[in-house]
Amino acid sequence: MTVSSRPVRRTNRERRFDLRTTALFFLFVAILLCGTAALVRAAAHMVESRPLWIGSLAVVGVAAACLGRSRWRRVSAARYARRAAEVLEEAAERASESLEGNKTPTAATTVAAPVVPAVSGDGFVAEPTLVLEPEDATTVVLDAPAAYVDYTELDADAFEQAVADLCARDACQEVEVVGGACDLGADVLAVAPDGRRLVIQCKRYGEDNKVGSQDLQRFGGTCFTVHEADVAALVTTSDFTAPALEYAQQCGIVCVNGAELQAWCDGTGPSPWDLVAVEA
Repeated sequence: MTVSSRPVRRTNRERRFDLRTTALFFLFVAILLCGTAALVRAAAHMVESRPLWIGSLAVVGVAAACLGRSRWRRVSAARYARRAAEVLEEAAERASESLEGNKTPTAATTVAAPVVPAVSGDGFVAEPTLVLEPEDATTVVLDAPAAYVDYTELDADAFEQAVADLCARDACQEVEVVGGACDLGADVLAVAPDGRRLVIQCKRYGEDNKVGSQDLQRFGGTCFTVHEADVAALVTTSDFTAPALEYAQQCGIVCVNGAELQAWCDGTGPSPWDLVAVEA
């Protein structure tokens, strides 16, 4: 039995014109245009009435945006440089361990050194003597002197990291770079080899810009009370004023200028914690 099927009418699903929606849309556009025109008119009126104030505000905004952008790039570059240095150091350690593991002891062999005839006192030539030397003799290579570091060419973040690296090199433990906007005067924290707590503030200044007494006073107000330092030091690439040195001597803060910093780096000068006597 066959059932006749009725043709299904296709309905047009396309969206039809809606007068109400269109009217509301154009009303919204008109309100938006009127608001924009009012804002532009108010801005123009403010520029005409207070041009100096508006110009200063614009300059400050542009300067703040530029400084924030450069600061972010500098922090990002320093972070990537540190990460790359850590990866390279780890790869070098793994390669060294691999070479030491693959090295197997070999039997000692000897090679003959060049034969040098010896002349006796009466003019006769003595019999030559063979000097035997081991083939695998170990050659002692002295450590090369540390490369010169120009701390004045580093930015603030790199300078703090360089000072922290010096502390780690000289057997300090728990070395940490904490410099920043909320560091409360501490840029590098560490534990000295003798167990004392070390707090360092880093000032990368130019030669003509010396560290003044105000810098020392701000650091002295937090290094002992807040950070509980046993040894507090202020390290700079320049020098200190006479009032700053006097205040540091009264408070027991170690001052390390650019020349003393370079001597510390070269190993010819003392480290900051060596300048503070250990209490009995």
